[in-house]
Amino acid sequence: MTSNHTDCHYCLQSLHGRKYALREENAYCVSCYDSLFASPCEECKQPIECDSKDLAYKGRHWHERCFKCAKCSRSLVEKPFAAKDEVLLCTECYSDEYSSKCFHCQKTIMPGSRKMEFKGSSWHESCFVCQYCRQPLGTKPLITKDNENYCVPCFEKQFAHHCYSCKKVITSGGVTYHDQPWHKECFVCAGCKVQLSGQRFISKDEYPYCVDCFSKLYAKKCAACKKPITAHGSAKFISFEERQWHGECFNCAKCSVSLVGRGFLTQQDDVLCHECGSA
Repeated sequence: MTSNHTDCHYCLQSLHGRKYALREENAYCVSCYDSLFASPCEECKQPIECDSKDLAYKGRHWHERCFKCAKCSRSLVEKPFAAKDEVLLCTECYSDEYSSKCFHCQKTIMPGSRKMEFKGSSWHESCFVCQYCRQPLGTKPLITKDNENYCVPCFEKQFAHHCYSCKKVITSGGVTYHDQPWHKECFVCAGCKVQLSGQRFISKDEYPYCVDCFSKLYAKKCAACKKPITAHGSAKFISFEERQWHGECFNCAKCSVSLVGRGFLTQQDDVLCHECGSA
């Protein structure tokens, strides 16, 4: 450009009829401007003269002809590009080198497109869907089975067990009783309703009972002490005709000697050792 400025601000030579460049309201001849202010090109390392287009990205500069993909050498001027380790790449080359592949379709997830990530794998948003209803999962709760993802309603419909007691879905854990699934909190004693998961219980008419309730309701009573005969007491019990005794209660009614393993006599409701029964 020409100007009414008289001399170059640096070399003081006349600018009359010559091209010059302005910087901070000072005029410089082209040679002085280039030597003082021109940025070096990242590609060719030559200065970018004032009459050349200077393309800048993150503090670095290129000639227009040098601003190109480092892999395929196609020009990046006015085109989308990506940077990796300070190297400029067109979107196609960047995708080939660095972009994730969709777990479902195995195609590249292009830079700038929305990517869904789950358990270390990536999906296109349109590929991240419920295996059953094919609706997008997005950020909804999901359940994985055999490497396939399901929304919770579809998984429950297809695979989940329903509690035998409350009929609701068992999402985790649970108890199996008579080949039927139960929630732990639903598997309770039919008598006192205490939870039986992890506890000893006794089955009666397809219903579970804690030992105490079963003893109170169904266990036979000792003819001597009238208490239930259960596993809580002695492991041994004696049965005679319609009566039962704890092992420790089966004693002579007169002298209290144990009759376990010995002969005995009966007298009305009493049992007696031979000595007392013959007296």
